[in-house]
Amino acid sequence: MDGCRFGVERKKWELPFLAEAEELAGLRRVMRLHLGLWGLHSMVDAAQICVTELVGNVVKHVGAGTPTCLTVSMNGGHLRIEVEDPDGQALPTLVKASGLTEGGRGIALVDGVAARWGVILRGDSKVTWCELATGLLTAGGHVHGVQVAKAEALLGLCGLGERMGSSRHELLSVTEAAQAATGLIADLLHWLRAHGFDVDEALDRAQLHFEAEVEGGQS
Repeated sequence: MDGCRFGVERKKWELPFLAEAEELAGLRRVMRLHLGLWGLHSMVDAAQICVTELVGNVVKHVGAGTPTCLTVSMNGGHLRIEVEDPDGQALPTLVKASGLTEGGRGIALVDGVAARWGVILRGDSKVTWCELATGLLTAGGHVHGVQVAKAEALLGLCGLGERMGSSRHELLSVTEAAQAATGLIADLLHWLRAHGFDVDEALDRAQLHFEAEVEGGQS
């Protein structure tokens, strides 16, 4: 499978902020939220490490309170994280730190979790970036789970593409896809009710089943 057949789009987003140590926890929360919305739950820990270290580098080597911008996007099947600051002189370097050495450890952590990283100079500013391998083949792809594939096939049988006026080359928004999936869940609840099943019990059992599979790493 070369990506989601309905092409749910992951749009680039930017967040300007002032680089402060106190902002790091908030940036990690924002990253977790957005990656959750993108369905990239397994990438959260690595992405949070990269954001923490790249922004921490700005605080330490450029200065606290520096106007900074975080940009997150997809580059093919890679998650790209960029941190821009207005100092084109203080360049991050990779130092093979020993167990007792603190200097250079931040970039070493980024180098350890990222597929690649680098620095782009833009006049009086710079962008330090890294890319994480998601395992996806395309920017609009999804995780290769049995449950995901079954749900996608069922949505296809229900005519999601036709109802939304979509084609294979036209991406559906997250909202459109979610509306279609929610409608399908409602239809299934009607089916259960018509056959004498307790809808609330069915929802509870489905939630427990889902949580057990997520904890077991099956989706």
